[in-house]
Amino acid sequence: MKNIKDLALENQRVLIRVDFNVPMDEKGAITDDTRIREALPTLEFIKNNNGRLIICSHRGRPKGERNPDFSLAPVAAHLEKLLGCGVQMSSDCIGQEVEEEVSRLAPGEVLMLENLRFHKEETENDAAFSEQLARLADVYVNDAFAVSHRAHASVAGAAERVASRGAGFLLQKEMDYFQRAMADPIRPLAAIVGGAKVSSKLGALENMLSRVDKMIIGGAMANTFLKALGCSVGASLVEDELLGAARSLLQQAETQGVKLFLPVDLIVAEALANDAVSKQVTCHEIPDGWMALDIGPATSIYFQEALADVRTIVWNGPMGAFEMDSFARGTMALCHSVAASHALSITGGGDSNAAVKKAGVSDSIGYMSTGGGAFLQLMEGKTLPGVEILR
Repeated sequence: MKNIKDLALENQRVLIRVDFNVPMDEKGAITDDTRIREALPTLEFIKNNNGRLIICSHRGRPKGERNPDFSLAPVAAHLEKLLGCGVQMSSDCIGQEVEEEVSRLAPGEVLMLENLRFHKEETENDAAFSEQLARLADVYVNDAFAVSHRAHASVAGAAERVASRGAGFLLQKEMDYFQRAMADPIRPLAAIVGGAKVSSKLGALENMLSRVDKMIIGGAMANTFLKALGCSVGASLVEDELLGAARSLLQQAETQGVKLFLPVDLIVAEALANDAVSKQVTCHEIPDGWMALDIGPATSIYFQEALADVRTIVWNGPMGAFEMDSFARGTMALCHSVAASHALSITGGGDSNAAVKKAGVSDSIGYMSTGGGAFLQLMEGKTLPGVEILR
């Protein structure tokens, strides 16, 4: 895969796909600009090498219709402050007017295209739409790992039509870290998988079993495994149709010599609410009508001990409903355990990264991936269309 350093940028029209799908408040102010800051090294490199910089991104889900609530104009204004230079804002992302705006760009100047998803053809990877995007560029750069698992026009179609193409620094860093964690890890390697549903991560669990030395399963998805082992889980979220798959996975782990860790105690409540009455129980004592919403303190210690000797950790998904303080302690404890480990730690997904930030241990995590879906697809052993097109 070519890196941006391998591409000739001088006086070239450089179309860069970024992920500037940032959250905003009701007044249109950006509340978290992490995704923009992550792309700055690549943007500055193109500018400093006199490329004519054309930025494209999506924001939100406008469903193929022009909607001012999802305009990238506020992002362009914010980017001006971060780059310290003017950022022109286009009224669209394709068309004659956009092509004329691009033609007037001088080396080192910056143009932000309007939201790609104002056109339904973007998510359909429409050939004509891809061709119009490609016409804007002499060079194509992908620096949007978070959408690289989607074969959209700006990720795959346009890239395919631009001969000179490569990865930005962020995408390169994402792939390098995952390579270090999964393809050639320092062992022992542990995978921590949490979140709500087994169904969304079954492929990742099955693939990881052939790669890891230890696997920790938590969050609501652990309920399905506990029920498969004969535990009564009360009103907890369970995927009954996957009980067989859970038993099969447990058997595979044993056969392959992978140590698999499940919760031994839980924090349960009658309702998913901060003010709900809650209590700590073992996994065999969940009362009828109560639901498991967090791992308990004994499980936190159990998981901490499991991580004591590992040298690489890959983590996707929280241990409970950590958004509510009443059910956050287990996930927070795991954040501190991962941060304190002597391992290369990589977290992937919005919830995992949000938990790490809430725990205040971001600086002690090896790498926090910017893409949840893309990260999970790599965990499943699959390729990313936005990466493969660059190879």
